[in-house]
This record gives sequence, structure tokens and C-alpha cells, in this order.
Amino acid sequence: MFTLNRKTLSGSTLIVLAILLVAVLALVNTLFRGARIDLTENNLYTLSDGTKSIVSEIEEPINLYFYFSDKASADVPFLRNYANRVRELLEEIAAKSKGKIRLSVIDPQPFSEDEDRASEAGLQAVPVGQGGNSIFFGLAGTNALDGKAVIPFFSPDKESFLEYDVAKMINGLKSDKKIAVGVISSLNIAPGFDPATRGMREGWAAYTQLSDIFDMRMLNPEATTKIDPEISTLLLVHPKTLSDDTLYAIDQFVLRGGRLMVFVDPSGEQDQSGADPENPQAAMFASKSSDLPKLFKAWGINYDPNQIVLDAGNALPIQINPAAPPVQHLAIMGYRKDNLNHDEVTTAQLDTINFSTAGQFSLAESSPLKLVSLVQSSGDAMLTESDRIKFMQDPSTLYEGFKATNERYVLAGRLYGKLKTAFPEKSGPDHLAESKEDANLVVVADTDVLSDRLWVQMQNFFGQKLINAFADNGDFVINVVDNMAGNSALIGIRSRGVSARPFTTVEAIRRKAEQDYRNKEQELQQELADTERKLNELQANKSTDNAMILSPEQQRELEQFQQDKLKIRKDLRNVQHDLDKDIESLGSRLKLLNILVLPLLLTLAVFGLHHFLRRRA
Repeated sequence: MFTLNRKTLSGSTLIVLAILLVAVLALVNTLFRGARIDLTENNLYTLSDGTKSIVSEIEEPINLYFYFSDKASADVPFLRNYANRVRELLEEIAAKSKGKIRLSVIDPQPFSEDEDRASEAGLQAVPVGQGGNSIFFGLAGTNALDGKAVIPFFSPDKESFLEYDVAKMINGLKSDKKIAVGVISSLNIAPGFDPATRGMREGWAAYTQLSDIFDMRMLNPEATTKIDPEISTLLLVHPKTLSDDTLYAIDQFVLRGGRLMVFVDPSGEQDQSGADPENPQAAMFASKSSDLPKLFKAWGINYDPNQIVLDAGNALPIQINPAAPPVQHLAIMGYRKDNLNHDEVTTAQLDTINFSTAGQFSLAESSPLKLVSLVQSSGDAMLTESDRIKFMQDPSTLYEGFKATNERYVLAGRLYGKLKTAFPEKSGPDHLAESKEDANLVVVADTDVLSDRLWVQMQNFFGQKLINAFADNGDFVINVVDNMAGNSALIGIRSRGVSARPFTTVEAIRRKAEQDYRNKEQELQQELADTERKLNELQANKSTDNAMILSPEQQRELEQFQQDKLKIRKDLRNVQHDLDKDIESLGSRLKLLNILVLPLLLTLAVFGLHHFLRRRA
């Protein structure tokens, strides 16, 4: 009877436990629906505050169509893993939007209407995999005002900026109106009338491309006393002798939260100051530099308009004499990925930016700002007086006295922080003594970086102007303006980590094995060299009649070499075998941990709980 009661109790206990488990799961599913715990190292699955802010401001519904060719990508596992990452991010954003974002996940089959809609939306079908199948992997979006936006293809190489790209697209769909960008420039970067030629002047390529995206508004540098509130971003190019009224307008614009991108230059090659047909030498002696001394001093920014950077590590070859080879010009630099900030969305995807006779920035000791480099020199660089290039005929003379300082100079940078006004003596109801929020500035110590000659070739093709870029200067400017002109929350979204994790332990094992393999190979090569040397010595001691016949000593050396060669080859095979064995052993341990250990621990816990309840019963 007692045994029967114990069996009945055990069975009842298991049933009660099962019902309790189901009840707890149902309760947790109800109370914590949508709740997640992000345990990844870089919080990959946690939206940034900037994205949350943008999503919370959506007023009209936005439709997002995520296209991914699931079936066609069956043999491309890395792309499928990344597609899951993108889909989970989109689902998380849609979940936070409270119904304002409607997400549709579509697998466009070949020759289907979905495929036609994907192409019509602007997505790119990319052939990948062994079968050469074309895969759609992009995002299209629409809003209630017939506005459209598209990400043609999600490149895994750009995963760190995935959230930024999606947030930027959503932010763009919130409004169809072009963003107003103000420009104050002493250089003729915009199209207009040229008094010298009495004809129309074409704008620089960088300005033309900006005009395609933004509502560009040229401001008179001599008459600007207030920046229009519609202008959110201001480009200040080669400022020279600006009046205090204009400087005050810029100062208050920045303190109110306006975004400012400044281009100054110790030697602006496009500066036409002093141009006088009746006095050609006037232009040679005129100052070509620009500065913003009053604002820079108040904001704690160090910049010297009399110094330029010479960089032997990035000097570009310049053809001075057609009959002579090109000369490395220390003041004309081509900066590549090693010199560009990989963590900044404005420069991370760029390959080359060319500079010419550029200056550099640093922060004053008392500066409240934080300077983040966008473009910096190599350590093989130094500063020199800008007057050295004014009358220079031969660029090779810049090597005279060149001595690298091992300091990496900042040619372009982003500045954050609270600012105080450069005009503390002024007052009034609209006057701001300091910024309420962190200011956002980008400073560039070169204006030539904007000019066509450093990054683009223009061609006329049947009346149409074609732009062939050989550097990324234009993309750099557009990226910065696009980033600064966007929502302030968008600017706050920084690069994120990537989901792909390297197998560091496996790589360490592989590197050690490769080193052992190379050591054994070198040992084999050394043995071969020693044998050849000994054979040559023995050959030299033989008579002419026996020159074609191996002597007993030579025969022994060859046999010894063959034995050593077999032994070393065996050692090489053992190294390769040990590599495979170590990797297989590591994989086996991980499989054991995943398959057996964790289920075993859970089983022991259940039995422990069961035993505890039986004892209490």
C-alpha cells in the first residue's frame, strides 16, 4: 500500500510539475511579450537611443519591404546569417514603432511579380554563390506622401553601419522636403556670372552634387547678419576678413544647435586674391590663407594659417617636367584607409581623399571640446612655413630640412562639446552666452580638397557633363553634410560591432602550426644547401677523368640527404596532422559542451528537484 502511494505520489508530482511549467511559460509569455535580454558583447540587438528617438517621432505610417532571396541563397551561408541579422534589426525597429512602421519580409522568386517590384523599387540583383544565382538583399520604403527610399543591397562589409543606414532611411521617409544648407564662401564654388570672362561660370563638382540632394542657399559673406532658421547646416568655405556681424551670426547659429562645417586653408590654390591683369605680380604676393581666429580662439581650437603639413608617408607623385620622372610632392597628399577614421560613418567606406597644402588642427588646453580625427597624416610628417611653397619651382626642395616628428596631424576632424560665445560683450533677448546642448562641428584644414582638380575629371558627352571621380573627396563632403544635416538623433548613432566573430583560438593554433611548418621547411632548405655545398666540394677534388662519376663520398652524402629529406618530410606531415588534430579536438570539446553538458546539467537539476519534493512528501 505504501509502495502504491509513493508511485501515485511520484506520478502526481510529475503531472503537477508539468502543469506548473506550462502555466509559468504562459504567464511569462503574457507578461514579458517582446522583452529581450541582449547578451552579445557589443549589444548588437539593442537599438541605440538615436534610432529609438527617430522611430518615436514618426507621425505617418511608413512601409518597409525587406527583400531577401532565401531559396536562391541556400549555398551562401554567410549571407543568410547576415540576412537574419538584418531581419531581426528591422523587426526590432518595427516593434518599437507602435505600429507606425509596417514591415513586410519578401522572398522574391525568379520571374515573379515580387522580383519585378524589387527591381522597380531600385534594388540590385547580385549574382553570388557557385550556381551564379541572382540574389535580392535590400530594403525599399514608402511613406504616406508617395515618398520613396531604398537600400539597394545590404553589404556584409558595412555591417557596423547597418543600424545607421536603416535609421537614416526611416528619417528620410518622415519628410519629403529638401533640407536647407547655407553656404558662405569667398571662393566661386557655386555657378554664377563671371565678370572676368563676362559669361556664366559652372559650379564645382562637389557643389553640384550637393545641390542634387540639398536645398543649397548661397549667403553673402559681407551682408549676413543672421542665419535663416530654416538652415540647419552651414558650410563656411575659405573665410577671409568676415565682419563681426557675420561672425556673430555664425557664433549664435552654432550655439543654437546649428551644424557647422568649416574649410580653412593656409594656402588656397583656388583663391583669386590680388588678381589684376595690369599687375601680374600682385596675385603672387597676395595672401591666399583663410582663418576664423575669433571663433577658433573662443572655442579652444588651435589652427595656424602660416603652417602646412608635409607628409612623406602619403606624398603624391607630380609630373613637373614632361621629360623628367614624376616627383613626390610632400605637400600634395593622398590619404587612404589607414589615415581615415574607420569608426566614423562619414569616412569608414571611403578609399582615398586627396589634400593639397593643408594645415592641421589641435585643441587648446582649456578647450571644452573633444576632437575626433576624420583624416590624419602619417607619422612620417612635419609642419613647415606656408611661404616655402609660394614661390617654389621644384617640389623636391621640400625634402631639404625635412625631419619627421612622428606626430599624426589632424587635417579634418569632428568636434563635440559645450561652447561659449565669442562675443560675451553682446546681450539681448535672443543672445546665447553658451550652447544649451553639445555643439557639432566639422573642421577641414584645406579648401583645395573641394576643388575639381584633386578628385574628379569632367567630360562633355553629347552636351551632357559626365563626372569621373578618381578620389572620394566629393563623397567625403556629401557624407559629412548628409550626416550633419540629418536628425540630431541620427548623428548620435555610431558604428556598432559586427555579428561575425573570428575563431581566435583556431587562428592561434593555425598560426603556430604554420610557424612550425615554415621552420621545418627552412630546415629542409638548409639541409639541401649543405648537401649541395658538400657535393660541390667533393666534385672539386675529383680528377677530370672521374668528373661524371659519383665518388663513394658523394654517394654517401646523397644517401644521407635522402634519409634526412624523408625524415623532414615526415615531420612536415606531422605538423599538418597535429594542426588538424588540434582543431578537431577543439571542435569535439565544443560539441560535447553544447550537446551533452548543458542538457546533463538541466537533467540533474530536474532530478534534484524531484528528489527534494519526494523527501518532503
